[in-house]
Amino acid sequence: MKTSPRERSGAAPRPATTGTAARPSSGGAPHEETHNAVAAHRGDADLAAVGALLADPGRCRVLLALDDGRALPATLLAAEAGVAPSTASGHLRKLVDAGMLTVERHGRHRYYRLAGEHVARLLETLAQLSPAQPVRSLRRHTRAQALRRARTCYDHLAGRLGVELMRVLLEKGHLVGGDGLFDPSVAERDRLSGSGHDIDYRLTPQGETFLAAFGVTWPPRRAAVRYCVDWSEQRHHLSGALGRGLHDRLLTLGWLTRAPASRAVHLTEAGRAGLADTFGVVLTD
Repeated sequence: MKTSPRERSGAAPRPATTGTAARPSSGGAPHEETHNAVAAHRGDADLAAVGALLADPGRCRVLLALDDGRALPATLLAAEAGVAPSTASGHLRKLVDAGMLTVERHGRHRYYRLAGEHVARLLETLAQLSPAQPVRSLRRHTRAQALRRARTCYDHLAGRLGVELMRVLLEKGHLVGGDGLFDPSVAERDRLSGSGHDIDYRLTPQGETFLAAFGVTWPPRRAAVRYCVDWSEQRHHLSGALGRGLHDRLLTLGWLTRAPASRAVHLTEAGRAGLADTFGVVLTD
């Protein structure tokens, strides 16, 4: 009498099939248990998926153009990326599908923005790790210098302007808790770029009075004082609600203007005079 492979291997024989479906055991069907076990287990983060998304220079230029927290239309982002509108649409769709951008419709136009501060932190960290692009034109060189002089980091100021404002607030006793410097030898959670965690900066009553007199306001439900390690200066710049309030006040006064499709902000003549008089901050070109 012939034996089946399952019988020769010692495995239990399959139950005979009949016209009536076998009843599941009280513990649930075996295939359901296997499915649930697989669903409950998550593998390692798929870094390659993010890497593939960022491997295209056009998509990277789109993300950097949005790193100041603004929502920009697809036509402007196409120009910033240096690609045709149809190509830009494909880039934007991939970035939205990956959760890096959100899209808002206003009339006939769609506006895109970063999906949140976590994406901005990723871009700032990558900027620190990435080599500088070769400057092949005066326009690109001027733009690179502008980003290092003064730029936005999501919704607050960064670059030399950002760290100088932080330095002045500390020196005048408006902020306390640290010295504004990044020291990798003693850093625990802080890195060369991104949100800071090691130092507990606090706004003093004197600082609150000074900033209120200057017209800075900030939402009470958001942490007032946070900081980032600035990737280009490797010092601290002010973030949190206070950083946002200071950024907005300088724009309202007309001391700063935004670049049309870049994170750079430019000092006006009124801004140069105002920063020197109010904060003692003088930025050289």
